[in-house]
Amino acid sequence: MENTPKKYPYSLSLASSLFALTLILALMYVSQSVLLPLLFSILISISLFPLARLLEKLRLGKAFAAIMAVIVAIAIISLVGWFIVHQSIIIGKNATSITEKVLSVFDRVQDWAEATFGVERNEMVDRAKEEGNKLLSNAGSMIGATFGSIGNIVAGAVLVPLFSFFLLYYRDFFREFFFKAFKDAPKRKVNQTLNKIYEVVQSYLVGLITVMGIVAVLNTIGLIAMGIDYAWFFGTLASLLMLLPYIGIAIGSILPALFALAVKDSAWYAIGVIAWFQVVQFLEGNIITPNIVGSKVSINPLMAIIAILLGGMLFGLAGLILALPLTATIKVIFDAIPSMEAFGFLIGEPEKEHLKRNSTQELLMKWGVVRKPKNTSSIEVDVHVDTDSIPNTTEIEYKEINQSEELPEKED
Repeated sequence: MENTPKKYPYSLSLASSLFALTLILALMYVSQSVLLPLLFSILISISLFPLARLLEKLRLGKAFAAIMAVIVAIAIISLVGWFIVHQSIIIGKNATSITEKVLSVFDRVQDWAEATFGVERNEMVDRAKEEGNKLLSNAGSMIGATFGSIGNIVAGAVLVPLFSFFLLYYRDFFREFFFKAFKDAPKRKVNQTLNKIYEVVQSYLVGLITVMGIVAVLNTIGLIAMGIDYAWFFGTLASLLMLLPYIGIAIGSILPALFALAVKDSAWYAIGVIAWFQVVQFLEGNIITPNIVGSKVSINPLMAIIAILLGGMLFGLAGLILALPLTATIKVIFDAIPSMEAFGFLIGEPEKEHLKRNSTQELLMKWGVVRKPKNTSSIEVDVHVDTDSIPNTTEIEYKEINQSEELPEKED
């Protein structure tokens, strides 16, 4: 007689899954110095897989194809970094004239504050000196944190390409690891889950790069139309800040707005810059991204914001960048685990039926809480009724017919 596997209660399975998730998050926080380069490497290797696969089809070895794909990625990232640094140096050469205009703007702000609020210039200067002294007192910790972050950047610059190469080169080896790790699960389901994760992350990354390019062009067109210098620099920088979801473009509009306030004679240019960037952000969120990325990365905005906040708490700036692709991956995993399927549903986007005016009634009917009426528009509550006490419908109809026949005819 075969022993059937013991089924545990749903509450116990759910509690064990949540406990395991908590341990995983704690382990991620402790090992973030190694984990963050690995996570970025996974994203980069997924985005480079089509290129590596194409090179392999050209009769190149798997190792050489992986190396060439990583070199192409390094070249593209280096080119973008060179452009940002080069433009920053050019802007820095004109720092003297820009500083003079900034000081003139500061004088106008002082005059306006003195005329509006009655605040004297000496008080504002003393307040500025006080804030400056606070910054200087914290200079040591700031310098230490800066060098620490530079060390992490240097370590990441070495580890990320190395990890990306091995992830591309050993990809079939890692796939078999998942088959061995989940022996009890159907192998077809494991394979489908891995393919789904790849599809979701690939769609997010390719869509993000495409959207960043479109946003950079739109930002630049607006800045050129307003006559702002270094339009390509500010437009591209703001698009790169889209790596910070929801807030990237808004943050990217601050620098060109301050630049416009410094170099232009009217403050309306700065207001125009901020307004145009907000228009671009609206187009990106409602038209560009939905049409390019589509429904493959289905995360509702509420869960996305929560994921971004949690990512920032765990990993800082890197967590803000990794939040959405990690959340999309977690959703795919939750959808594949029966005990966590409800949480995968919670992360995903609501369907149209959830957003209708009468969606509550339809939802209750869908889950059998209420009964759909036959001929009326009202909703009948599904209350148990003793059907034995109700006479047969055919008998009622028969009696009504007989009664109608026995009625006396009306006399003229």
